[in-house]
Amino acid sequence: MRLSSRAITALTTTMCASALLAGCASPEEAPADQKESPLSAFFASAYGGDLSQEEQEKKFAEDEREREELVAQCMSEEGFEYSPNVQSASMSMPVSGDEWDPDSREWVAQYGYGMINYPGRDDMESGGEGEYVDANADYVASLSESEQQAFNEALHGPMPDPEDMPAEGEPMEWDWTTAGCYGWAENERGTAEDPSTSDEHKPLMDAMNTFYETMMTSPELTGIDAEWSSCMADAGHPGFSAQMDAQTSINEEMNKLYESTGEIGTTDDTAMTGGMGMPNQAEMDALGEKEIELALVDLDCREETDYRQKQQEVQFAQEQQFVDDHKTELEAFRADLEQGS
Repeated sequence: MRLSSRAITALTTTMCASALLAGCASPEEAPADQKESPLSAFFASAYGGDLSQEEQEKKFAEDEREREELVAQCMSEEGFEYSPNVQSASMSMPVSGDEWDPDSREWVAQYGYGMINYPGRDDMESGGEGEYVDANADYVASLSESEQQAFNEALHGPMPDPEDMPAEGEPMEWDWTTAGCYGWAENERGTAEDPSTSDEHKPLMDAMNTFYETMMTSPELTGIDAEWSSCMADAGHPGFSAQMDAQTSINEEMNKLYESTGEIGTTDDTAMTGGMGMPNQAEMDALGEKEIELALVDLDCREETDYRQKQQEVQFAQEQQFVDDHKTELEAFRADLEQGS
C-alpha cells in the first residue's frame, strides 16, 4: 500500500518547493519561516532533505555511478554491449532551493506555478551543461529492430500486459524481478524494496492515508479554503473549492495538450518538435500566460487570507498528534528508509 497522492502532496509541500520540477532546499537555503513538518521529518534524511545542494549532487552522482556499473555488468551477461550512462547530477536537480520561490510576487509573475516555465528551463533546452546524451544511442541504432526490442527488454524488463496495468489514479507497483537489469541493479544495491509497499509497514501507510484524507476535509482546513475560494471568486476565478485546485487545473490542461499530440514521429511540425511528442508551442505559450495570471490571483488571495500561515498551523498540529500516536511505527519506517537510501 503506497501513500496516496494527497498524502504525498501534503508531505512534499513542506519538504520541497515543488515535487516535480525543483530540487529540495537545503536547511541553510530554506527561508527562515519555512519549517519542517512533524511527519516530513521522518522522510527528509532518507531522501536527502538534510543535505546541502552540493551534498545532494555528490550523493546522486555516487548512486548513479554504482547503479550504472551494475547495469553494465548485467547487460554484458545478457549478451549486449552497454556503456554506463552516467549523467551530471545537476540534470536531475536543475533548481536549487533559493531559485524556487512560489510565494514571491516577482517569481510568480515570471513563472506562475513553475509548470510551463520554470527556473533553469532555458539552460536545459539550449543544450547547456545539463544536456542529456545517451551513451548507448549509437550502439542501439546499429541493432536490428528485433535486437533493439531485446535490448530494451533486457534493460528495463518486458512491457506489462494491459490487464496487469493499475486502474486510473492507482500507482504502478514496481517489482525488481520484472524490471530488467535496472531492477537487478537496484536489488543488488539493496534499494529495490520500497518500505512503503511492504507488508510490515502497510498498517502505518494505511493510517497515514486515512490521516491526510481526514485532515484535508477537516473543518479547520476547509474553513481556510473557503475564505481563499471566496476571494478567488470575487477576483473572477470561481469554481475552486481548495487552494491546490487552482494549480491542478493548469496541470490538467497541460496534460491534455500532451495527450493531444498523437503518435510520436508524426510529420506535423506544428505539433511536434524534433520528432518528440511535444504540444503546439503557441498553445503552450497561451497556457503559460493563463498560468501566470491565475497564479498571481491565487497569491493575492493567499496573502489576503493569510492562507499559508493558517494552513501550516493546522497541518503541523494535526501531524504532531499523529506522530505522538504512531511514534514507534514511524521510527521503524524511517530506519528502513535510511537503510535503503
